[in-house]
Amino acid sequence: MTVLGATGSIGLSTLDVVSRHPERYEVFALSAHRQVAKLAELCLQFSPRVAVVAGPGEALELRRLLVGGVLPEILYGPEALELVASAPDVTTVMAAIVGAAGLGSCLAAARSGKRVLLANKEALVMAGDVFMKALRQSGAVLLPIDSEHNAVFQSLPAGFAYGLKGSGVRKLVLTASGGPFRQLEPALQRTVTPEQACAHPNWSMGRKISVDSATMMNKGLEVIEASWIFGIDAERIDVLIHPESVIHSMVQYEDGSVIAELGNPDMRTPIAHALAYPERIWSGVESLDLTRIARLNFEAPDFGRFPCLRLAYAALRAGRSAPALLNAANEEAVSAFLERRLRFDQIAHVVEAVLDSAGVVELNDLDTVLAADAQARECARAQIRCLETVTA
Repeated sequence: MTVLGATGSIGLSTLDVVSRHPERYEVFALSAHRQVAKLAELCLQFSPRVAVVAGPGEALELRRLLVGGVLPEILYGPEALELVASAPDVTTVMAAIVGAAGLGSCLAAARSGKRVLLANKEALVMAGDVFMKALRQSGAVLLPIDSEHNAVFQSLPAGFAYGLKGSGVRKLVLTASGGPFRQLEPALQRTVTPEQACAHPNWSMGRKISVDSATMMNKGLEVIEASWIFGIDAERIDVLIHPESVIHSMVQYEDGSVIAELGNPDMRTPIAHALAYPERIWSGVESLDLTRIARLNFEAPDFGRFPCLRLAYAALRAGRSAPALLNAANEEAVSAFLERRLRFDQIAHVVEAVLDSAGVVELNDLDTVLAADAQARECARAQIRCLETVTA
């Protein structure tokens, strides 16, 4: 297997599961961006044939750190990521590179007919039609890693994972923790710091996805993902805030039944499910003790408190390039917030301004996807510069 984004939280959780089953899995390639020291440690532990980093400087540093050991082939850049995602010896690809940077390698894995363990939201948010067509044409298998989509996948009847016509499904219900600001008054969001936004109450995640969880943009992106994965429109996908993060998602059926997947909030569970599907293997996660949890709470999301969720639904309904514009604008706004150039409450303002001003077009291939992405980023940066000037 190839693990793209090996030094991130999903990549490390994947390798933790893999390490528990050395007889089942062989690591062909590991990739990182700039966390070279961590990648070197993983290379020593898992002995991949190939290691991929961001650029020539990182490649030299990795080679220096691995001197004296058995060196993998060290490559760098986007083309190298696509190469290890589509290599003939690879059967399974964990696609865990965060953001638009992971799109090319995800598509390469899909076009090559791999078993794609998808943790990169942007492949579907930016290029859902292009990605799903590539899967169908190559015969690749898509297994969702997001805990919510994996929970839905497990709660559907066999044979209906990628198309719900005739399945008896009424609605999909994606659960959300509500993040660290579930009860914070909207007026106080302007004072939120990056440190507060990254302190998720239940999950250990990277900084960007932690901010997305705090704004609930993460859940909005998951709604768009679910629409593509399961072939269902926005009106049949609900979001339910569930602070304990024990029920990972639910499926409502026409007969009134609701089937849910429960478990401790640990990404190794959906990773292990996808790695071994349709078998079950030990993930390292203990089974849920409901007597200790004692009670579960639920509430409807407040779109006034979480405008990013509203914007994601609007982008899904608009279709075409709107989700790609949403994603790119959000990436730029979150980056500016983490660099303290933008207030937390201004993230949604930037995204909405881009959706209102950028033209929505059809996306027919990767080039048109990347063009829409670039347009949205340019527009978002202009909006951010304006806000910086106003608040300076």
